[in-house]
Amino acid sequence: MTTLSLSERIYFGLIIALAVLSAVNVFLPQGDFVEALQKQELPAPKPVLAVVTAAVMLILYGGLGFVGLRLSQKLGFAGIWSSTATHRQRFVMPALVGVGVGIMFIFTDTILCRFRSLGPLPHPPFPSSLVASATAGIGEEVLFRLFFIPFWVWLFSSVVFKKRWQNQIFWVVSVLSALAFAFGHLPSLMVLFGLKTLSEIPFALMSEMVFLNGVVSLFAAYYFKRYGFLAPVGIHFWTDIVWHVIRGMI
Repeated sequence: MTTLSLSERIYFGLIIALAVLSAVNVFLPQGDFVEALQKQELPAPKPVLAVVTAAVMLILYGGLGFVGLRLSQKLGFAGIWSSTATHRQRFVMPALVGVGVGIMFIFTDTILCRFRSLGPLPHPPFPSSLVASATAGIGEEVLFRLFFIPFWVWLFSSVVFKKRWQNQIFWVVSVLSALAFAFGHLPSLMVLFGLKTLSEIPFALMSEMVFLNGVVSLFAAYYFKRYGFLAPVGIHFWTDIVWHVIRGMI
């Protein structure tokens, strides 16, 4: 019987936490997002939605992330609890980077919202903002960093190019991951602002979304490769704490 490594046990602990918090978030107030959808009926009762959401996190996110975890090990990326990374590199530095990026988010949005008629970007109410910071920090990093980057780097550097140009391919894939991450936020943005098509999104708002999400994505990709998966989770979490929780309560 195969014994899970410490990194794998930590990973599955994160996935279980993601599933539980995602289910809890179904019952929390969502503020502007609910108001934007208030004319639409929920597809199922909230308890059913909570169970389905938790199952998706466990099976889909958990499965994709585990594939990415195994591929990242093959590529020589730092493990979740690698001996090559210190607690400072795993926790302290990502927290400092996340806080710094979160402050940059606030500063940038304060300036750029003056150039669009839609106003500043909305935030979920507390305590939903706190739970959402944790679920986004784990779930989005599972998809856009832990799975997306190792899979495509492995496919091109190991399979297509026979273990050549791995570092160059890593950065190309990291940029694509950043773009996918940024554009993945557009559907919810359109709902929040009541926009029907992508063409209705103002250029200033689109540029802001790509820039802000791109910055946090590139930091997350670099720290993921160097210090393991806990580092990008920390960067994302602390960015959202400053941006959504603290900014949202001001």
